[in-house]
Amino acid sequence: MATFTKSLEQAISQAFKFATEKKHQYVTLEHLLLALTDETDARNVMKACNVDVDLLNENLEFYIDNELENIVTSDSKLEPQPTASFQRVIQRSIVHVQSSGKNEVTGANILVALFAERESHATFFLQE
Repeated sequence: MATFTKSLEQAISQAFKFATEKKHQYVTLEHLLLALTDETDARNVMKACNVDVDLLNENLEFYIDNELENIVTSDSKLEPQPTASFQRVIQRSIVHVQSSGKNEVTGANILVALFAERESHATFFLQE
């Protein structure tokens, strides 16, 4: 059974916190990627791939603030739910780790799994 690294658990928790703070009904891949910009393994991979992490952060924050208005809820008691794509990325990363004979999922594994989501703004931002 694959487990998440402590830093990945914190990043996933942060993604939910971002969605909650914005009063979003859903936790999206963009919330997750924003949280991963502060996760050690994911950040190291991004830097190794010459990603401007600060610019990525700015673009994601702008997108979340301006393009996700349709998922804002007025119900302050509503807990945000992960989108289907969020769940697929998490599941895909677990399967990938297990199939490689390892047992710990890192932020880097999540980044790899993100690229399979072709219709995602998060993937678009990473490829810029």
